[in-house]
Amino acid sequence: MKKPSALLVLAFLILTPNVLLVLQRPVTARPLYTNSRWIVDESGQRVKLACVNWVSHLEPMVAEGLTKQPLDVISKRIISMGFNCVRLTWPLFMVTDDSLSSLSVRQSFERLGLFDSVAGIELNNPDLLDLPIIQAYQVVVSNLADNSVMVILDNHLSKPGWCCSNSDDNGFFGDRYFDPDLWLKGLTTIATMFNGTNKVVGMSLRNELRGRKQNAKDWYRYMQGAAEAVHKANPDVLVILSGLNYDLDLTFLHKRQVKLSFEKKLVFEVHWYSFSDGGDAWSRGNPNEVCARVVKNMMRNAGFLLKQGWPLFVSEFGGDQRGTNVNDNRYFDCFFGVAVELDWDWALWTLVGSYDLREGVVGMEEFYGMLDWGWTGIRNSNFLQRLSTIQIPLQGPGVSNLMPYKIILHTSTGLCVHRNPITKSLSLGSCAESEAWDYTPEKILMVKGTYDCLQADGVGKPAKLGSLCTDTNSKWEPISDSKMHFSTKLFNRRTVCLDVDSNNAFLTNPCKCLSGDHLCNPGSQWFKIVNSTRIRSSTTARLRLPSDKDQVQLQISNGAHIEEGRSSQ
Repeated sequence: MKKPSALLVLAFLILTPNVLLVLQRPVTARPLYTNSRWIVDESGQRVKLACVNWVSHLEPMVAEGLTKQPLDVISKRIISMGFNCVRLTWPLFMVTDDSLSSLSVRQSFERLGLFDSVAGIELNNPDLLDLPIIQAYQVVVSNLADNSVMVILDNHLSKPGWCCSNSDDNGFFGDRYFDPDLWLKGLTTIATMFNGTNKVVGMSLRNELRGRKQNAKDWYRYMQGAAEAVHKANPDVLVILSGLNYDLDLTFLHKRQVKLSFEKKLVFEVHWYSFSDGGDAWSRGNPNEVCARVVKNMMRNAGFLLKQGWPLFVSEFGGDQRGTNVNDNRYFDCFFGVAVELDWDWALWTLVGSYDLREGVVGMEEFYGMLDWGWTGIRNSNFLQRLSTIQIPLQGPGVSNLMPYKIILHTSTGLCVHRNPITKSLSLGSCAESEAWDYTPEKILMVKGTYDCLQADGVGKPAKLGSLCTDTNSKWEPISDSKMHFSTKLFNRRTVCLDVDSNNAFLTNPCKCLSGDHLCNPGSQWFKIVNSTRIRSSTTARLRLPSDKDQVQLQISNGAHIEEGRSSQ
């Protein structure tokens, strides 16, 4: 696909925070509750968690990036990118092992030989340097709250370090570093510590349970007990429970649901990466077939909870943001279609541009990270544009009072189908300002409130809008296993699919990559028709080209460089 120009990307970044403020109600205070599958505030209005993971569970036990940038700059950058929430990780031993919890930030880095990191903290966050590490963690939470960022406290593992493997002795109850009683003590300590803390809205009890000892019987025993203990210590937080097998499997809940003494506080979490369903399956298989299979597995393993009326928090997803990984690129095309359709809550892995120390490597760059190595700029602004589509709620209590309508998402760009009412031409644009469509039982796509319907005019010709909507070229059927190709028949009975060319122009072309071929990329022809009830922002926000003054002001206020999506390191 054609990349947006630098000016358009810059314009998007200037406008995005304003659009998000219009479309997503600010959460002024906790607590949050659950209402069927939705997370809501005290007034019953939906609050969509659009989070980013911020790592604080590695050996230093200090939030990554504080050696690179001032804490307040990072918190403001999180808001500027459209996130309203951080999933902040922590290791159990930070609060249960006296030899670790007694360390200051300076001592924690120095014991690991990270003297450059000490210098970085002294330069960027000197007030943190001689605080105990648990107090530094509290300061991070407080600063996020001061910047109106909600926080979910995630117990990522016990022994500080990189997560995860089946043999790291951190995986399941009874493992060397996973004593259930010690875990319960640590959870209670953290829950009590942050009781009454503004913006701490949830606690994720344990990340990615795994290993040879894992079983559903112990899961119910210990997770239910911990949920009760956390709720008793801090009844305001959402209690978030992960599943088995690296948080891919919640199937045991089909037969037996959790029983707790409290209500309207329980959320389940699941993870989904490109490697979750078998290594490089996306690059080895036909994308339509892989997407269909993976989504079916995800719905069977965890997505069924949404249909049962439980919130499902996709607390980790992500991939290589450089754009060169075929496996991740195809996975993202599928993921975004599902994420928009189901309108679930989520947390991207990760904010982190680089680590002070990961798996023995000093200064390792994180290509899944939103920020670059120095934490000064956005790694891929095109990905940020795409992410904005799922940062605002489409449905749920209080999103609006409108009757449902459809939007048409192009999954590989994260943009939606717009029309020019004068020329009746089609274009891609922000889903926040998307056209409202109807998709009739006769498979006709009509602009809501008009007589205009989507039509095909010929192979390789622009798709158009017309008012004669009974012909075969006006009926659009989803085909292929992914159900994201939309096809129609021309007057000569030839089948064509809706497509977007390298200039982001709408055409109808022969349907491609429907099955078999694993080398073919169907992304330009993947569309998702999804429900929405939100008020469109077209009357309150318009995309404009930035002036030189805008560009200077953006760089000053964000302290960042705006860069195109990188194709290589």
